[in-house]
Amino acid sequence: MEWNEQLEQFTRDHQQQVVDLIRTLVAIPAFSNHEEQRAQFCAQWFRERGAQRVHIDSANNVIVQLGPQQGNKTVFMAHLDTVFPDETGFELIEEDGWLKAPGVGDDTANVALLMVITEYLLQHELQARRGILIVLNAGEEGLGNLKGCRQLMQDYGDQVDEVFSFDGSYTGFVNRAVGSLRYRVEVLTEGGHSYGAFGNRNAIRVLSSIIETLYSVKVPQGGKTTYNVGTIQGGTSVNTIAQQAEMLFEFRSDVREHLEQMRDMFETVLEAYRKSGVEVNAEILGQRPCMGEIDVEKQQEMENRLADLIERRTGQRPQGHSGSTDCNIPFSMGINALCFGGYLGQGAHTRQEKVEKASLQPGLAIMMEWMLNYFD
Repeated sequence: MEWNEQLEQFTRDHQQQVVDLIRTLVAIPAFSNHEEQRAQFCAQWFRERGAQRVHIDSANNVIVQLGPQQGNKTVFMAHLDTVFPDETGFELIEEDGWLKAPGVGDDTANVALLMVITEYLLQHELQARRGILIVLNAGEEGLGNLKGCRQLMQDYGDQVDEVFSFDGSYTGFVNRAVGSLRYRVEVLTEGGHSYGAFGNRNAIRVLSSIIETLYSVKVPQGGKTTYNVGTIQGGTSVNTIAQQAEMLFEFRSDVREHLEQMRDMFETVLEAYRKSGVEVNAEILGQRPCMGEIDVEKQQEMENRLADLIERRTGQRPQGHSGSTDCNIPFSMGINALCFGGYLGQGAHTRQEKVEKASLQPGLAIMMEWMLNYFD
């Protein structure tokens, strides 16, 4: 569908609708793996606006189907979940041109933008040239482990040949997957009384040694590879030699072979401690895949088209970069994908997160113009 002044006016007139919807959404808790309330609200919202083919799947994805049921499909998605475990949701604060609330940007703003665009598609009964799946997906963050996108691609992957994830801002876009492995590592020792059993092995001391060893590793060169200890806990009291201690550990890379090298290194380190007589347990909590073999020519065409659109809208040409997003799943399956968003903000994954209100209008225009390319 060709962009025109009427559509431009729509984006100006509906910025406040986006804000109001963000306000409603941030008040509905949606911690990863607990997105039920937000999913139910969104599904009902779509039904009230005329969506005929809308359902919530087993992973709590809200899926709206448009266009032909047969043939290849394009996915437009934004994730429902946030990193905050609060059970009561949040109040949106509007102040000095900013919208402030935990999770307001990542990814609530993009969910609201996608919902408003979908409402336009439904009310104007636009005809899609191919099958379209509009998805508000669950489980993108942290230990959600991309469960929503995994389920979506399990159900529709053989029909999907393009995925566009609306996540983050429009200052850049993700065009390469960062794979990761996440573990809970537990150390168990005999422990004992800090005075009477002095000399017994201390689980905290052993875990600290393991961490020191892991942090001495030099990452593979080429691409980008990282590692991190995110949390540690253990012990009983100040006068007890700890019998148990554990940590959460991850490593990431945008090169598949380097991710495998890091896994081999990690397993070698733990096995060395086991051979010294220490009980060390490792549980995989999450695994995100790296790139598969995608259509390089098609990918470049998509990236150029997106960069042209954003540059025309903002005056700044965005650059592609690697990232860990819902696109990891289609990328790993050889399906072309891109990830970008429709707002400018600060403080993602902190309780001080905020979105620049004025950025929502150009963001709405960028996302809407991109999607309308698939409609008559």
